[in-house]
Amino acid sequence: MDSEATQDTAHKAMPVQTQSNPFIIPGAILIGFGLIAAAIYFSGGGTTLAPTANQPLAAAPEAVTEAIRAVDENDHIRGNPNAPIVIVEYSDFDCPFCKNFHETMNSILTDYGATGQVAWVYRQFPIEQLHPNAPKIALASECVASIGGNDAFWKFSDLVFGERGVNEPTNMTQIANYAEQSGANKAEFEACLASDEMQSLVEEDFNDGVAAGIQGTPHSIVLVGGQQGTISGAQPYEAVKQIVETLLSQIEGASTE
Repeated sequence: MDSEATQDTAHKAMPVQTQSNPFIIPGAILIGFGLIAAAIYFSGGGTTLAPTANQPLAAAPEAVTEAIRAVDENDHIRGNPNAPIVIVEYSDFDCPFCKNFHETMNSILTDYGATGQVAWVYRQFPIEQLHPNAPKIALASECVASIGGNDAFWKFSDLVFGERGVNEPTNMTQIANYAEQSGANKAEFEACLASDEMQSLVEEDFNDGVAAGIQGTPHSIVLVGGQQGTISGAQPYEAVKQIVETLLSQIEGASTE
């Protein structure tokens, strides 16, 4: 299995690249996130979520992620924007574990999105050292969003992740077809992609992630009541469900106090 846990070794074997590339993480070790025990730590109050009887949460990470920029109407949001739990994922379209986590989050939204309890925000974090086509796919997704809107963006994302195997790169010859299937006019899409006009949007997400200390994908920030927590790596559905259920119970408990 082509695990992201091998990324550090792969990175060392790569030639040095210039810092002019906006999607190169400057001076950072690319952290490989595997299917590790669920861990979430909340800043602000400096508290760790209480473990459940079935699966205790791991200790808080040594370095707490810095605050990310606030979610607004310019973000790609799936679910209720005013949900009490908002999960902001920094992702790379060609990352193997991002595909797994995309499926996890779709399941979470099926269970908790319809009731307005959880919202999912997708932010771009293409790591070109590991996935050379990721920046272009990110640009393509922003072009689809600019032409077809938020729903088109999510349809495109589902197609990109859903039409490839875990250890396969995206078929770049299908990108325009995915855009058209998602509701974007093909000619407008191709003109947008050729112009690189969406570059600044992708860079904004990427730079925000770097400033927050993110060094690998998928990396998700959980926002609840002004506090910020971190879900490390491609956690499976049951682990994320446990986190959501724990938070919902704490939110409900706080509302009855």
